[in-house]
Amino acid sequence: MKKLTKIGLVGLCAAGAWGLLLKPRRNHPAWGGLDGVRYAHRGLHDAAQGIPENSMAAFRRAVAYGYGAELDVHLMADGELAVIHDSSLKRMCGVPVEIEDLTAADLPHYPLLGTQETIPLLRDVLDLFEGKTPLIIELKVERDNANALTDAVMAMLKDWRGTYCVESFHPLVLLRLKEKYPEVIRGQLSENFLKARDVGTLSVPGRFILTNLLITAATSPDFIAYKWQDRRNPSLRLMRALYGVREAGWTIQDRQTLEALEQDGVIPIFEGFLPAQDEV
Repeated sequence: MKKLTKIGLVGLCAAGAWGLLLKPRRNHPAWGGLDGVRYAHRGLHDAAQGIPENSMAAFRRAVAYGYGAELDVHLMADGELAVIHDSSLKRMCGVPVEIEDLTAADLPHYPLLGTQETIPLLRDVLDLFEGKTPLIIELKVERDNANALTDAVMAMLKDWRGTYCVESFHPLVLLRLKEKYPEVIRGQLSENFLKARDVGTLSVPGRFILTNLLITAATSPDFIAYKWQDRRNPSLRLMRALYGVREAGWTIQDRQTLEALEQDGVIPIFEGFLPAQDEV
């Protein structure tokens, strides 16, 4: 009996420590501006219609339909900010060049998927969305530039009159936001890295920590943006139960899933379809 009691106490202590590691920041006063909105992943793109992802055409289409947008930002060699998902331009532009080696003046020379669209600057996307629908801005850290990237993005957003939040897979972005820009709504991106294929040089312990959100107490995110197929993760479920943490789900590709997740309080990030039944 004493042994069982001891095991029980150890278990309670472990559960308590786990809960403390998952404590987010709560009740950000500006959260209401982001809630109740559907977000088009990389803009409302449709390659079949000649509208590439993360293009101005995709963002204009999102605005026209009344959707917010999720977008990806990289820091270029001249300090400008480019909106594109991959560091390499091979997939979107067909050339083995990295965006971090380019300048703003180079971008017109790299058409997206063979269209007339080119890689936008963040400043141009912000001009489009100012006073309109909200943005989820993902920071793509490359070459250990988390602080420089975060500072550049926040300088761009300083006087912008729009609604936004900032998210990243990289905890150093959230730490920088926490330390220097605490007023900004910040989110931790995650998924099940233990089964994900493309994890780069991330170690097994690192994959476990990020999968289970065990850096949350240090980074204090306002929300968790989790791959919706992996959202049964016990840490995410515990954070919702204990702290009521806000959850965004990516990337949703059908209306039924979107509506089910919305009913569970998840902010939807979608692509590949139009959510409303009457949209054509």
